[in-house]
Amino acid sequence: MTGETPGTPVHGLGARMLEALLTESVGVRRARRLPCDRAGPGRLGDPEGMTAGSAPRDLTGREAPGTGRANYTGAVYGSLLAASVVAGAGSAGPYPRVELVLLLICTGLVFWAAHVYAGFVGDRLRRGNVSWQEIRRVCVGEWPIVQAALLPAAAVAVSPLLGLGLEGTAWLALGVAVVQQVGWASAAVIRVGASRWAVVSVGIVNLVLGLVIVAAKVALQH
Repeated sequence: MTGETPGTPVHGLGARMLEALLTESVGVRRARRLPCDRAGPGRLGDPEGMTAGSAPRDLTGREAPGTGRANYTGAVYGSLLAASVVAGAGSAGPYPRVELVLLLICTGLVFWAAHVYAGFVGDRLRRGNVSWQEIRRVCVGEWPIVQAALLPAAAVAVSPLLGLGLEGTAWLALGVAVVQQVGWASAAVIRVGASRWAVVSVGIVNLVLGLVIVAAKVALQH
């Protein structure tokens, strides 16, 4: 007889089980820390927001402008801006069509410059010194705001060839702006692989926004 009580083996088994659980728990915590502890360029914990094989992203996690992919946000925003310009434009002046074309393009350029400046300030606050390459990237990334004004401006320019008066010209340009707004928004969600219902929903939302501008134009005419 060794003097051991019948409960001794049970306590020994419980201790071994507790030790095993603690060891497993420590191992899990270490495994969870590994991606951050070993983070380097292109891995988790990268302070620049980069991942291997992916495009740069800003502080919000969105893909940075000018990284080789279409800036759908700028295109949708520019289309909405162009529609607003057409809705609020008057028909006074000796050359109303020329004035509307210039107004569309100049408004797009002004808002493009504002977005570029905002992006430049954001990069400077985040990184300190900003290179010319980064400034060029922001300029190119925000350029769809200007591009979105080109189709409505072209519609205004060709309207005399279609036999349209000033009122018809304005409605043609407004229709083009709304259609391209819906198109760019739908293309954006299709690009990310969204469901058909999501594509339809986004299209409806942007169509409603366009119709709000149409309603505003109708109200301004009365």
